[in-house]
Amino acid sequence: MNLEVLTRLEKFTIDHSPAILTTVGVVGTVTTAILTGKATYDAVVSEFMDGYETSEWENARDLTPKDRIKRHWKRYIPAVGTGALTVTAIVSANRIGTRRAAGIAAAFTLSEKLHSEYKDHVAEKFGVNKERELRDEVAQARVANTSGSTEVIVVGTEALCLDGYSGRYFKSDYETIRRAENEINHEVNNNSYASLTDFYNKLGLERTEMSDEVGWNTERMLKVDITSALAKDGRPCLAISYNLNSNRDYWRNR
Repeated sequence: MNLEVLTRLEKFTIDHSPAILTTVGVVGTVTTAILTGKATYDAVVSEFMDGYETSEWENARDLTPKDRIKRHWKRYIPAVGTGALTVTAIVSANRIGTRRAAGIAAAFTLSEKLHSEYKDHVAEKFGVNKERELRDEVAQARVANTSGSTEVIVVGTEALCLDGYSGRYFKSDYETIRRAENEINHEVNNNSYASLTDFYNKLGLERTEMSDEVGWNTERMLKVDITSALAKDGRPCLAISYNLNSNRDYWRNR
């Protein structure tokens, strides 16, 4: 039983290590400031008391910084130790976060590559029409499992659309989506990169927490796949999906 508890505790610590280290860093910063202030206060009081008791206060005020360091450095040991621990915690949290982000990006890229290879093999073995039919079925299932379509009002020629990445419904049409795709790729060609937020802006969608972190560059241009489906109320729906560069440095020229 104790071994099981220890195992769970170890797993919890590893899984939440960035948050734990960040908390240590925050607490350590405050503690370091308090200990530094206390050490400084004690040093000033010590000099004052020594000068008061020996009637040499004027001489005490003339101490050089070097003399004061020799006299009071031990008082700052707790503050220095806490400060070193704080810096270590902050650096470690950043390293763990960076390593995990790199791992997620690598997994995302591999998953997308495998998906692309699978799609190509399906099209090669069963034909392009069959591959499109299967893709329509997947899109239909995604639309059926995503709630919220009744909140969107279709106006004029605009149709109900589902963004496959964020799972949000919006109103647009085929030409607008293709125009947004072309404009993003034009921006990539001219500025070397474009973010998912830029694409959302052209579709009238709000940015998300992750839309600034992913996007496209000259090595990975935007390719939108538009699939037809039916919403739960029977209305036609356009389900869109697209490739993404999950590397946070996607905007850098390589």
